[in-house]
Amino acid sequence: MVDSVISLTNLLPGQVAEIFRIEGRPEDVHRFEEFGLGRGTRIEMFRSGNPCIVRTASNKVCLRLQNRFHVFVRPVA
Repeated sequence: MVDSVISLTNLLPGQVAEIFRIEGRPEDVHRFEEFGLGRGTRIEMFRSGNPCIVRTASNKVCLRLQNRFHVFVRPVA
């Protein structure tokens, strides 16, 4: 596992990472977690940009990340 923590927006298509930290308003963080995207969840960047599309074990999720909401991930080798 790679030790660095980066913003989700820095992941490249095909790159896999685990969610490390989510920052934002509590209601935004809660909604994100309702999609099954909590700390430790493994995701793959499917399409980068804003909105981006990430793939989880069972779904693809389209995310529009705003300035007041940040997701940090730890890339997986």
